[in-house]
Amino acid sequence: MSTVVAILASAPAVHAQMTGAPAAGYTRDAGVPASARPPALREVGFDQKLNDRIPLDVGFRDEHGRAVRLGDYFGRRPVVLAFVYYDCPMLCTQVLSATASALNVMSIDAGTDFDVVAVSFDPRETPAQAAERKAITLERYERPGAASGWHFLTGDQVSIARLTAAAGFRYAWDEETGQFAHPAGVVVLTSDGRLARYLFGIEYGPRDLRLAIVEASEGRIGSAVDALLLYCYHYDPMTGRYGFLVMRALRIAGAATVLAIGSFVFIMLRRERRSQLRTSNF
Repeated sequence: MSTVVAILASAPAVHAQMTGAPAAGYTRDAGVPASARPPALREVGFDQKLNDRIPLDVGFRDEHGRAVRLGDYFGRRPVVLAFVYYDCPMLCTQVLSATASALNVMSIDAGTDFDVVAVSFDPRETPAQAAERKAITLERYERPGAASGWHFLTGDQVSIARLTAAAGFRYAWDEETGQFAHPAGVVVLTSDGRLARYLFGIEYGPRDLRLAIVEASEGRIGSAVDALLLYCYHYDPMTGRYGFLVMRALRIAGAATVLAIGSFVFIMLRRERRSQLRTSNF
């Protein structure tokens, strides 16, 4: 079972309005009428399509110019899939760098435990640009075999449209700035291409990102500690983060207390019994 994480950055023109924790769907800033927003922003946002599948037969080209299918990166191990454009002047680079930094502190490795796939949503971009962006990104992710675990793709408009529509990622070209306006967030998918988790923003805490990957992998990766954290932390689709569940934590604490008391009573009873046996032998 495999997992996919899609990372989506916003262009500078929309940074101030698109980087906070959004409401479900991530389609509109609270209290701001659609008519009052810049034209480029009116078509920008996330439509959360939890449990829907993305088309794995979509064709792209990798950083070497080879023809590939999206499905080539599913089914083996968790995958981190990023929607960016490589000529982005600022935020796409920040998102990729922040993601690399978050993954770099985890005990799981790209190329061994998961893969990272970046997809450009600009059909004008080339494999050469993808290769350049890959080299820059790998300077931040310092792990053995990282090059074989990170993949940067380009494609035509038809392929890009199919994939972004399926993922609920809406973006627009802004003629005034000559840049793309697009939302910021992370989408986690299962190995069969189901959309499992949306994490919003341009930076992702290692805990949230790891829990999303572990949860979507359905236990194939992770430790007993991860399993415990997934019990105590609950994914909130409104904020795109994992929040602490007080009641579950209290249940665990209560069970631990009962176990400790029971163990203490058992040990004391055993000691008392042994003492009585020694006394009776004399």
